[in-house]
Amino acid sequence: MQKSFPVSFEFIYQLFALILIVIIVHAAYAAVIRPRADSILARQAAMMKEDGAPVVERSVFVVIRDYEQEVCFILMFWALAIMAYKSIVTIRHRALLQQDLVPLAEGVRILPEDTRDLSRQIQALPPQQGRALLPRALLAALHRFSTTRNIQDAAAATHAYCTAEAERLDSDLSMIRYIAWAIPSVGFIGTVRGIGQALGQAHKAIEGDIFDVTTSLGVAFNSTFIALLISIVLMFLLHQLQSLEEHYVLDTEAYCEEKLTRHLHTQ
Repeated sequence: MQKSFPVSFEFIYQLFALILIVIIVHAAYAAVIRPRADSILARQAAMMKEDGAPVVERSVFVVIRDYEQEVCFILMFWALAIMAYKSIVTIRHRALLQQDLVPLAEGVRILPEDTRDLSRQIQALPPQQGRALLPRALLAALHRFSTTRNIQDAAAATHAYCTAEAERLDSDLSMIRYIAWAIPSVGFIGTVRGIGQALGQAHKAIEGDIFDVTTSLGVAFNSTFIALLISIVLMFLLHQLQSLEEHYVLDTEAYCEEKLTRHLHTQ
């Protein structure tokens, strides 16, 4: 009998976000950006043939018109959608730090016999909150303390849960890191393609028609420019998200120490 592997909501969200972003971005390029860019280039070509002087007018539509820029924008919006999801989840879980999940008065001791009642209170949380790091770390510490009757073991259980969560969160950022790496690579592909087109039209430049050559070189430089610009923005946002998650884990461990570990007593 084959085992079925459950598909997480996050995976479904990422898949549908990618499909929706591809549709929206491609529709914008097909309906607005490329027609406007083509009309601008056609007008510049006509003016150059009439006057014979190169046209230096630049347009945003021309800068972002090519396929490499379209792919870069798709990847950028996909990465932003993933980061938005992770940020919202982290902020929601972080809100638990404002709640008193271990309601104790100052100076009250927690004995091994008290851990069962405290565990039930935490387990009564809604499933969405119960999957957060804080309830799991508290339950791990309470169960370990109930079993071993050792305060150091309870603190070690909390630290182990927080360390594992930090590693998991860092691993979950691998897709965003890949996208941030892939975007400049796509830009370099546009650079190679544009230079190749320019070399293929070198004979026109020898004949005096340099418009097609300059247009191809524009593809090369514009794709790299857009890709690097997007990559800079993504890396900044990625570091902000990573900082948010790291502070969340550290604050959770501090919460466990303040609200639980220091109240534990063996007798």
